[in-house]
Amino acid sequence: MNKTGIYFAFWEREWEADYCYYIKKAARLGFDVLELAAGCLPEMTKDKRKEIADCARTEGIELTYCIGLPPCYDLAHEDAEVRAQGKDYVKRLLSCIYEMGGKTFGGILYSAWPGRTVTYDYKMQARERSLASLKEIAKVTEDYDIDYCLEVVNRFEQYLLNTAQEGVDFVKELGAPKVKLLLDSFHMNIEEDSLYEAIRTAGDYLGHFHIGECNRKTPGLGRIDWDSICRGLLSIGYQGKIVMEPFIKPGGQVGKDIKIYRDQSDGATEEEMDMLAQNALAFIRSRQKAWEQ
Repeated sequence: MNKTGIYFAFWEREWEADYCYYIKKAARLGFDVLELAAGCLPEMTKDKRKEIADCARTEGIELTYCIGLPPCYDLAHEDAEVRAQGKDYVKRLLSCIYEMGGKTFGGILYSAWPGRTVTYDYKMQARERSLASLKEIAKVTEDYDIDYCLEVVNRFEQYLLNTAQEGVDFVKELGAPKVKLLLDSFHMNIEEDSLYEAIRTAGDYLGHFHIGECNRKTPGLGRIDWDSICRGLLSIGYQGKIVMEPFIKPGGQVGKDIKIYRDQSDGATEEEMDMLAQNALAFIRSRQKAWEQ
């Protein structure tokens, strides 16, 4: 069965938090993985990064890392200086993740988040600039042995990679062994004709997988076809991690960036949020077991 995790920001309203607190919470709730926001890593001291990594090892939690690159670091930007700053920034992030023993870095790592509204012609030009930027970054991912997973997201958040097929075409053209794809059930629900076929299309290029409902609630509290997803992952022999990324509470920078404009938790306390996460974990594991039999 795949290692299953959760994004720390399910509970948080800001992108930086007491990560050791959430590592211990994830372990207590039965998760294998905790995903962290990578953007704050370069601002931490080396001792602080070591403390977080040591805490995860002690608790038996694997850490994964995620970010949507800010527009000032857009790897597909028409301004070469912006692209250069982006490449330097990503290399710093990779260095921090490597130092902490991380093996998986995912997100909008090929352009910027949120993406601008652009023309189709601009998109195709930006695609070439992004490929050129990633050719340089790919060498670092190989040196560090880190899977660099490009998240395929909906058209309202980014314009460059919106479907599994676009992602596959992109990474095939790049031809870098550590650059893979990250699919997300929330985004797939918007853009893909079939959840099952999208996973089949990604195939061996799938390096990481995010799960959440179409309404951004925890798995099992919406209308996503989880059997199709589990069947698809099983059909390609996916051995990577599955990380749930629900967002249900408004407020703070997280609520603003993700556009959570109503409280979908019904005023849940932290203990009730813990129960929602634990129930979702049990739900996903039960679906996986059903299709593995």
